[in-house]
Amino acid sequence: MLIDFFYTLRSAKLPVSVKEYLTLLEALKAGVVGPKSGDADPSGEGAYKIDDFYYLSRCVLVKDEKHYDKFDRAFAAYFKGVEMVADFTKDIPLEWLRKNLELELSAEDKAKIEKMGWDELMETLKKRFEEQKERHEGGSKWIGTGGTSPFGANGFNPQGIRIGQEKSRNKSAVKVWDQRAYKDYDDSQELGTRNIKVALRRLRKFARQGSAEELDLDDTIRATAANAGWLDIKMVPERHNNVKVLLLMDVGGTMDEHISRVEELFSASKSEFKHLEFYYFHNCVYDFMWKNNRRRFSEKFATLDIIRKYNKDYKLIFIGDATMSPYEILQPGGSVEYNNAESGAEWIQRLTSAFPKFAWINPEPQGVWQYRQSIAVMQQLVSNRMYPLTLKGLEEAMRLLTK
Repeated sequence: MLIDFFYTLRSAKLPVSVKEYLTLLEALKAGVVGPKSGDADPSGEGAYKIDDFYYLSRCVLVKDEKHYDKFDRAFAAYFKGVEMVADFTKDIPLEWLRKNLELELSAEDKAKIEKMGWDELMETLKKRFEEQKERHEGGSKWIGTGGTSPFGANGFNPQGIRIGQEKSRNKSAVKVWDQRAYKDYDDSQELGTRNIKVALRRLRKFARQGSAEELDLDDTIRATAANAGWLDIKMVPERHNNVKVLLLMDVGGTMDEHISRVEELFSASKSEFKHLEFYYFHNCVYDFMWKNNRRRFSEKFATLDIIRKYNKDYKLIFIGDATMSPYEILQPGGSVEYNNAESGAEWIQRLTSAFPKFAWINPEPQGVWQYRQSIAVMQQLVSNRMYPLTLKGLEEAMRLLTK
């Protein structure tokens, strides 16, 4: 079994060696993690708890954090059907979420399904937890799969809570029950074109800073001529781009579709701006952000501290598709990952008030903005300073930030 797992990791381009594989077998044989039932056999194929085996295998087989995302995807592909469910209030039996069918409805059928308000949705979910005793499929009430219930997976509801589904299908969930891992954007991404860098250069503002280390040729010529031909060398400090940028980037969920383009923008920004600070958020900014997606809950940065830390001369740039449930922006507790005490709208307003020079870059095609209610809400919050992630959009955003 684990030999196939080893080859799955190699197929995913992970630098896993035979020596590391043998070390994993030795760790299993030594009982570093215990089996769920029975004793581990020498081949390391006992019935181990999937979480324990995941952390052990990642520790032994992956030597660099940059490969964690590849490992997670390969692990999920090999052990498909075995998932970790986040415990917001209680565990949901995996049997309830087994995928036997995936519901497909016509536009007319979808229009007939009524949606619940936020309070009704959360109160109804609480009741379902108390009442439900078994798996359901294809229905409109219980937590299940392939139906029109607002709770479950692989079905359809215009406004529900997605539970146990691999990825978004209709982009209409107001809360997601699964614990997900996000990948840091790669700032070493090589650009296929220099257009993004050219657009960002509109924001540059040079000033001479530091010690006198650069020859001022014009002044040297003038001084030498005034000195009857005796050489009089004049030096000046080097010119540096003194623009300060605070970059806040949406990551995970629907942003997975835009990773390559955002990585290009991130890479270009790091090369163009000497004073660049960046943080991640998911869907909407709330009371904390993070710099490392692997440790987003253990290494949090309070948004208020970020506002206090940086001066008003920082240019604030949001990067995100603003595609989410409007509740995530307007409703306390609306975050898909935890119960935020204050709405995202309040935090957006605090940030834009603290940094008067701001813009929002949206990687979603501008033609679909009018069909996304959340984008309209976010546009209003950022005073219509939302621009598409195109050459023209970047130039317009940079032009705005230089005013």
